[in-house]
Amino acid sequence: MIEIMDTTLRDGEQTSGVSFAVQEKVSIARLLLEEVCVDRIEVASARVSEGEYKAVQKIAQWAKKSGHIDKIEVLGFVDGKISLEWITNAGCKIINLLCKGSLKHCKYQLRQTCDEHRQKIEEVIANAQEMGVTVNIYLEDWSNGMSDSEDYIYELMDKLQHQPVKRFMLPDTLGILSPDRTAEFVKRMVTRYPQLHFDFHAHNDYDLAVANVYEAIKAGAKGVHVTMNGLGERAGNASLTSVIALIHDHLNMKTNVKENNVYYVSKVVEGYSGVRISKNMPVIGDNVFTQVAGIHADGDKKKNLYHSNLSPERFDRSREYALGKSSGKANILNNLKALGIELDDESMAKVTTRIIELGDKKEIVTLDELPYIISDVLKNGSEDADIKMLNYSFALADGLRPTATVKISIKGEVFQQTAVGEGQYHAFSKAMYKIYKLNNKPTPELLDYAVVIPPGGRTDAFVQTIMTWKFDSKTFKTRGLDVDQIVAAIKATMKMLNMIESGNIPSIRYIEL
Repeated sequence: MIEIMDTTLRDGEQTSGVSFAVQEKVSIARLLLEEVCVDRIEVASARVSEGEYKAVQKIAQWAKKSGHIDKIEVLGFVDGKISLEWITNAGCKIINLLCKGSLKHCKYQLRQTCDEHRQKIEEVIANAQEMGVTVNIYLEDWSNGMSDSEDYIYELMDKLQHQPVKRFMLPDTLGILSPDRTAEFVKRMVTRYPQLHFDFHAHNDYDLAVANVYEAIKAGAKGVHVTMNGLGERAGNASLTSVIALIHDHLNMKTNVKENNVYYVSKVVEGYSGVRISKNMPVIGDNVFTQVAGIHADGDKKKNLYHSNLSPERFDRSREYALGKSSGKANILNNLKALGIELDDESMAKVTTRIIELGDKKEIVTLDELPYIISDVLKNGSEDADIKMLNYSFALADGLRPTATVKISIKGEVFQQTAVGEGQYHAFSKAMYKIYKLNNKPTPELLDYAVVIPPGGRTDAFVQTIMTWKFDSKTFKTRGLDVDQIVAAIKATMKMLNMIESGNIPSIRYIEL
């Protein structure tokens, strides 16, 4: 069993621009310990700020009530009793003591000898024993220490191994290690001190954090440190989701982590942090379970030829089949099946041709848009739409709020309203809301509004507006394409309204936050 320590709330919050509010920290702590079921979490650094202290207090209060206080850890410093008192006053019982794991750090930053530093560490450990605090030790800059001053590490460890320290934690502080060096260095520590528990803490500066975790475990590390979504200083830390997948699949070892909850929690952390998850990030990216090539979809249909152990269902996700210029009949059939639509061979050929044409123009074709493409191809789309945009106009002047006038028809009946807003689309949506309110029609909630502008600076380039909606407990996306961003948003909105009107809302494919 490999022990998982998540440091999203400490190391992860060192991501540039990330700062969690107190309630967000408590929420993440609960999700990590009760939904994802990691073994431990590191929640803060001692002595940072009054706000950090209050956050740790809140987490500790919740953890005590929930029986998790022995899983809450705080980074502390070799400063006598100062960090220990900060941690205990906040309600916690475990210090991750930051010590110097390289001669350079000890000599030039602390201006101490190894023996002087060791004595001060032992003083903190003794104080911790008196105060009932469990001690784990970080050997800061350990990876450089093993490269440049291995004897220093052994001199320090030979004495500290006999101290009441629960875990020794080996950080690749600057992310300099390769997998080979990680395996070599961890193996030396495990061989020399076989009775000790070692954690490995990876950083991703060379994009090797997960690979280094893999080698550290093989070399004998009993625990590893991760962050949700790979958050962390500089290039980040090892991603929890990637590490869990490799431990379970490639090392055939167990953890306590519940795979089916990690995607949901990753999306919550994405929302709290404001750092978007890359679409191609393993396990949790939007695209990682999407087949693009038609031959892959055909292979999946025939004996699951492109199936792997890394199945989306493990993470409470589903496989999707992209539509674009590489799409074949099998891709389109899979998407039609998901929508419950059947087409004859002639219609299928027309739809396939149209999707390939759209792909050549670099438009993104989604499951949400497929019914509209089919309607357009079969010549029964716009004229049969229940809700039609007849006209709209905008007034924009310096010093005045934008105004929108909208004229639409709903099943043949014409309505017109005017509204002001904070922006042009806001004014448009308020005018639409007035119309819907007059008709006692339910309205959706706009969850996200993203604009994709092609690079190159062309003023006539198409702008794609991607909007995420929530209606009747379902979450779905629509897209609009136009040279004008607002017009693209209006097109996406009209798609959404007709989806709702027809009841043709796709099943949930995006996590609700």
